[in-house]
Amino acid sequence: MELRQLTYFVAVAEELHFGRAAERLHIAGPSLSQQIINLERELGTQLLIRDRRHVELTPAGSEFLTDAREVLAAATRAFDRARNGDRQLPLRLGYVSWLPPGIATMPTLRIRIDEWVLPSHTQAARVAEGSLDLAIAWIENADVVRQNLVAELLMYERLQAVMPGAHHATRHDSVPAAELTVLVDVDEASWDSWNRYALAFAKASGASVTHIDDGGITGPAFFEHVARLRRPVLQSPKRHAAPMPPTLTRRPVTSPVPLWAWDLLHRADDTRPIVTGAIRTLIDGASAAGWRIPPTETHWPPTTEKQA
Repeated sequence: MELRQLTYFVAVAEELHFGRAAERLHIAGPSLSQQIINLERELGTQLLIRDRRHVELTPAGSEFLTDAREVLAAATRAFDRARNGDRQLPLRLGYVSWLPPGIATMPTLRIRIDEWVLPSHTQAARVAEGSLDLAIAWIENADVVRQNLVAELLMYERLQAVMPGAHHATRHDSVPAAELTVLVDVDEASWDSWNRYALAFAKASGASVTHIDDGGITGPAFFEHVARLRRPVLQSPKRHAAPMPPTLTRRPVTSPVPLWAWDLLHRADDTRPIVTGAIRTLIDGASAAGWRIPPTETHWPPTTEKQA
């Protein structure tokens, strides 16, 4: 068994999609599939159930995922120790879509940005299990408690609406939330956090819900949904490189303003000075930049708890 195979398995297990895992790993899909088959053959057990449209972990695969993450984390720590000698190892920081500008080169921080850009719920789980020291992600309070984490607010991001340029709402400076559609994807492995946010926002604001099954929460497929629906659609905070077609346009959302909170996550029992120092540096920087201040307009969700 090779570390490479464990890396491949973890990627597939976290994405629950061979195509996305192959893209994340920068390898060909058939090569990835063959490596997983070889790993299962070597272990003598099935780790994944897959068909053309569906991938899921077997019970043995779920247990093996925890062990594989621990082995890879230990290997990373060993590599860092060998490379850094007696110096203090950098903290491992994972993220989803947004990072404070210049964070990787801040002289007061000893962090290494994790190369795996994963959904919020996955990054939170990695912090909880110890394969990450910190993560910048979205999380609900119930999950903070359940996973024994602490969530420190770094930034409120105002989400906007995307709509066809010919829509009547473009005649105004903003779009009322009740006129929006939110997209909810069937792929919970990739979009669980967004789905929960979108459904709760729709319930609170009166926005309509459209269910999709093609990953079109972001990227070109998102723009295709907007064009097909011919109405304002709430855009997720997930960044992507695809340019918006010239036939579409963006507008701010009001009544209420949808806020996405980027939190800095760490384990509640991790009181190492290097961790507390990094947290304080990042929070102080976010406060100085004004990222933690909610808008004066009516917004959702309420921000009383996040301002603590």
